[in-house]
Amino acid sequence: MGVLAVGATVVVGFGPSVLSPLVVGVIAGAVVANCIELPSRFEPGIAFCARTILRAGLVLLGLRLSLGDLGALGLRGLGVVAGVVTVTFLGTQWLARRMGVDDRLGLLIATGYSICGASAIAAMDGVVDADEEETAYAIALVTLCGSLSIIVLPSIASAVDLTGAAFGTWVGAAVHDVGQVVATAGTGGSEALAAATVVKLTRVVLLAPLVAIVALRRRPVRVGPSDETERPPLVPLFVVGFLVAVLVRSAGLLGPNALTLAADLEKVALTVALVALGLGVRIDRLRRLSGRPLALGMAAWVLVAGAAFVGTSIAV
Repeated sequence: MGVLAVGATVVVGFGPSVLSPLVVGVIAGAVVANCIELPSRFEPGIAFCARTILRAGLVLLGLRLSLGDLGALGLRGLGVVAGVVTVTFLGTQWLARRMGVDDRLGLLIATGYSICGASAIAAMDGVVDADEEETAYAIALVTLCGSLSIIVLPSIASAVDLTGAAFGTWVGAAVHDVGQVVATAGTGGSEALAAATVVKLTRVVLLAPLVAIVALRRRPVRVGPSDETERPPLVPLFVVGFLVAVLVRSAGLLGPNALTLAADLEKVALTVALVALGLGVRIDRLRRLSGRPLALGMAAWVLVAGAAFVGTSIAV
């Protein structure tokens, strides 16, 4: 997995900016899993990476954010971001039910589109315990639509004369992966890029409460060793760690070098974890999902872009 993770990072370094090592990692894992029969002794290590290493990476993700980023938006901006996330998250799940898409897959797609793409999908997968194929499909959809946004959104903005901070705000609220946000907003100049980054990171902050709410609603009752019913914790431990990391960044306890190191470790951890998830993907089972999830992904893309556009007109 380490070799595949390094390979994914190298590919991204020499490839187009729309690529993320997380996405390449999933693809690399899936290719290996469907071309080579891995020995069963690898399974405990794969499971460890797909869960424990993933959650460590998500905790480190919190060090990208600070409460100052939230304050820069103001109350109106925060309200718009929260509104876009809520409309996209709930609206996508409603569409999933109407289209007959599996509940878990619909939840993963809703999370990826409303928050931050592959990272958010991986975080929610740890709560709902979805199949590897469903996780891979959801990541593929946010990658496809996020890549399309790099071409489509600047074209629409040009047609309606949306420029500067307004364009950046729309991009930050509408595009999924951080790398895709940078690539899209970069077409509008430095002012657009700065606005898009703040809005995007604010969406990432909402990952923790969103996962916590879903975990609370879905936590099952199980029978303990003494035949007594018990429930898992109200909030997953990695969500608490994520919030602590945000507070550490906000307090300025880490210097630039430490933050750079943490960012590098985060990328490595998440890439290794996504490789592990990819190793659980089987193409023959992926085919059974049919075209409905693709239709859902495209509809959700229109939904988040539309909600973000309306929100931008309010905030800017």
